Parts: sequence; structure tokens; C-alpha cells
Amino acid sequence: MYSKTDLRIKAKELRKNLDISALSLKIIEKIRSQDFYNNAHNVLLYYPLKYEINLLDLINDNKNFYLPKVKGTEIVICPYEPGDILAKSSLNVDEPCTEPVNADILDLAFVPALMVDKFNYRLGYGGGFYDRFIEKYPQVFTVTAISKMLVIDKLPHETYDKPVDFIISC
Repeated sequence: MYSKTDLRIKAKELRKNLDISALSLKIIEKIRSQDFYNNAHNVLLYYPLKYEINLLDLINDNKNFYLPKVKGTEIVICPYEPGDILAKSSLNVDEPCTEPVNADILDLAFVPALMVDKFNYRLGYGGGFYDRFIEKYPQVFTVTAISKMLVIDKLPHETYDKPVDFIISC
């Protein structure tokens, strides 16, 4: 089995060859047909990095949206609306400038990943922010949207790695 480091390198290379714009639109279409999305009112998105699935078109739907902001070793949840100002974090991620709210209000959280497996474990960038979030807020339904090219049989995982509830892919 490959190490997490090897798999991160492999996933980043594979993503460079994907048509992320077209893939993002197809995945958004699939998301909009899912009950977990249609029944949700408060939804956590993420601001996509280069080569990540971009779900920001969902912002036009009639829901309350939030983006994560890194605070120490945790992520906090901040309201986000189209046109809101974003600032680059120390991790070079666009983050909201709005004040954090209690994450208990969330119904649904989209969690980014470099790769996922058939057991819903995800390979992130190695900071553990989303694993801690999933552990702290188990009542929030978590979903990773990803290319089917980045779904493998089994990822290496540790006890601190937390699976998401659902994988949606094209």
C-alpha cells in the first residue's frame, strides 16, 4: 500500500489532467438532485484551491452558506454570501472576513479531499482540520465531491482520520 505522502503526490498529478470546470458543473447537478442537499438549510462549502471541485455555484440556491476559516488547529464557520470579501490565510486559502458562528447550526458540510476510498475515508492535505471538525460535530452530514478518478479501494488511515458520510463523484 502507498503512503499518504505518495498518494497526495499522485492525486495532485492526476487532478492536473481533469477538466475541473466541467466536472464541477456535473457534480453540482448531482448534488442538487440529492435529498441531503435539498433538505439542508445551513451548508458549509469550501473555497476551492486550484484543481479542486468548485461548488461555489451552489451559493445561488436558497440556503444559508458558510465557509471555513482556520483558527489555530481548528476551523471555525463564517457566513458567506456572493460578493463577501475574502482574505488569504497563512495556508494561502481564501477565507471569509465575517465573524464565526456556532457550527452546531450546520445541516450539511462539503469536505474537500485529494482522494477518497470506498469506505468514505478521505485523504486531505495533512492538517487534520476536517477530521477534527467531523469528530467535534458528528450530527453534521458530511459529503466529499470528487472525480471518480480519485476514488480508490482503500486509503491508509489512522485512528484520528474520520470518514465522511457520503461521496459524490462523476
